Amino acid sequence: MHVPSLTLATAAAAAALLTPTALSAAAHPSEPAPLKEDVSAADLLAKLGDCAPVSTGYYRSDSDAPADIPVCGTPDAVFWKADMDIDCDGEPGTRCNRATDPWYQPTTAYQQSDGRYLNAGTLPFVVVPIPSRIWDYRADGVRGGSVAAVVYGDRVQYAVVGDVGPSNIIGEASYALAERLGIDPDPRTGGAPSGVTYIVFKNTRVTPVEDHQEAVAQGEALVRKLVAAE
Repeated sequence: MHVPSLTLATAAAAAALLTPTALSAAAHPSEPAPLKEDVSAADLLAKLGDCAPVSTGYYRSDSDAPADIPVCGTPDAVFWKADMDIDCDGEPGTRCNRATDPWYQPTTAYQQSDGRYLNAGTLPFVVVPIPSRIWDYRADGVRGGSVAAVVYGDRVQYAVVGDVGPSNIIGEASYALAERLGIDPDPRTGGAPSGVTYIVFKNTRVTPVEDHQEAVAQGEALVRKLVAAE
């Protein structure tokens, strides 16, 4: 509710009625509770530590790259360090469509609550490889809508698992997620050649999957818990 400003006369009269205690309280209002600081990218990466592989083999970053990327595990999450290719599939929009992406597909592995496919141009999401002998993400409590934290440089962004990709390649995310990380999101020329860490939390889920604010809220809480763990 908007409160009209006091006139000078009214303000003076009101001040005269204040007791010393009230004046002291007005001069020294109670301090607001400190806000929780965001976990830094460096702290998060340090907490992951060395890789304890959960995959039985290694992935490629691209079809012509060596197979040298394991999926690693902690008690609460899986993670991998790779490049970032741009996923521009799903519900068409101004950013992702047949004209902007020569490899465009109108579908994603998972759908929104209204039955439409996800919109890679507006929803931050990561891509996991389809289950194979290398790794079956479902065995580690990962599914559509699982909460993800993605690190690039000094940035941490939150997302959901929203699509699946080739069985032997890893390192892909939506146009919207790349943009938030400061990575060129153009599906033809963009992406990052390396330096991206994908963290997916086990047995989590954002419902509905398109609720990005919920993904951020869950992601921030999960990251704080991960970093605080002994």
